[in-house]
Amino acid sequence: MAQNSASSDTGEATADTPETREEMASKLVDRFALWSGVAGLIPVPVIDVFAVGGLQIQMVRRISQIYDVDFSENRGKALIASLAGSMIPATSGIGAASVLKAVPVIGTIAGGFVMPALSAGATYAIGKAFIQHFATGGTLLDFNPPDYREFIKRQRDMWDSRKGRSAKSSAEAGATSP
Repeated sequence: MAQNSASSDTGEATADTPETREEMASKLVDRFALWSGVAGLIPVPVIDVFAVGGLQIQMVRRISQIYDVDFSENRGKALIASLAGSMIPATSGIGAASVLKAVPVIGTIAGGFVMPALSAGATYAIGKAFIQHFATGGTLLDFNPPDYREFIKRQRDMWDSRKGRSAKSSAEAGATSP
């Protein structure tokens, strides 16, 4: 029943194999990272942070469905907060970018550039950490954020390199266009 729920929520085939589950979950993480970047564009300070947090909780709920792991919203919130705390530089940057939006004109523009990138990167790293944890048989009850500190750093670096490659290819495409 939970597999059917996961497949109907993600709009994809039933997760029968570990590879299929990981592929479904990775696509879901990519989509939520993109949505988190969009939520980072919300011009109202603090509201953007709550929107990104809500998206991250929803993402973890959906990943837990793919892996047939019981989800508790309160436990999910606590884990994301704890995981975000272990990523202090990125999360403090998100908060600072959000508050920066309160500064008229210049702050809004600067926050509008920084917040989406930080939000998307943090969401991507959190999603990948939960995929790895659930894929190895973990649950929300035995998730320990400090155990994933290095993994999250590698995922953030991977996100940054993906972002850099897409910006470079966009620039090259623009340079070759008439």
